[in-house]
Amino acid sequence: MENKKKNNHISEEDAKRIQKAFKNRDWNEIKTENSWMIFKVMSEFVEGFEKLAKIGPCVSIFGSARTKEDDPYYKMAMEIAAKLVRHGYGVITGGGPGIMEAGNRGACSANGKSVGLNIDLPFEQHNNPYIDPDKLLHFDYFFVRKVMFVKYAQGFIVMPGGFGTLDEMFEALTLIQTKKIGAFPIVLVGSDYWGGLIDWIKNTLLKSHNINEEDLDLITLVDTASEAVAAIDEFYAQFLLSPNF
Repeated sequence: MENKKKNNHISEEDAKRIQKAFKNRDWNEIKTENSWMIFKVMSEFVEGFEKLAKIGPCVSIFGSARTKEDDPYYKMAMEIAAKLVRHGYGVITGGGPGIMEAGNRGACSANGKSVGLNIDLPFEQHNNPYIDPDKLLHFDYFFVRKVMFVKYAQGFIVMPGGFGTLDEMFEALTLIQTKKIGAFPIVLVGSDYWGGLIDWIKNTLLKSHNINEEDLDLITLVDTASEAVAAIDEFYAQFLLSPNF
């Protein structure tokens, strides 16, 4: 009964997508649709590479689009972004409202580089006004957008968020764990919010031998803006590196 009830809530649009996946199509239809998609993906990659190739050292800030301006995490994201800018980093966000807006707003308030990687969605997402006009990009494809988040960031600040934030965080963790990118710092902000997830990773993933103990070192958990920025700075101090715009 539970499954039937859930299926009744499938939207007409979702139903059409499901039916389309099972539809037999001729080669010409497949080629036409896929060719268009390939060129669209290529154009998004090209625009991203061209605009972001010279932005200098940046930190990506992930977090919920639903966080309101009066939320303490919104204010903390602003503070973190402003501190990052004063420490020589630019800020990359998903370009939308909520935590993303707070990150761009903090960077803008400190006269730093403010990058927005906006994605076209049927709800929630619209670009915020605190992004540098020459550093605002629009994407149709999440996977292209995630490449830009990772390729041009030297660290990741993860504020409280939902499925999208988890997706971005675990993407970065997976790429670092599998050595596809360098071991850039991943900083989770808010032990009250992330503590349960960290416990589950330790008590379930690690105990089931699905990750190694050293993988836990990929994550740093903090509670203040100063601690978040210090975690980024301390990581690069090991290599005697400092940002210099």
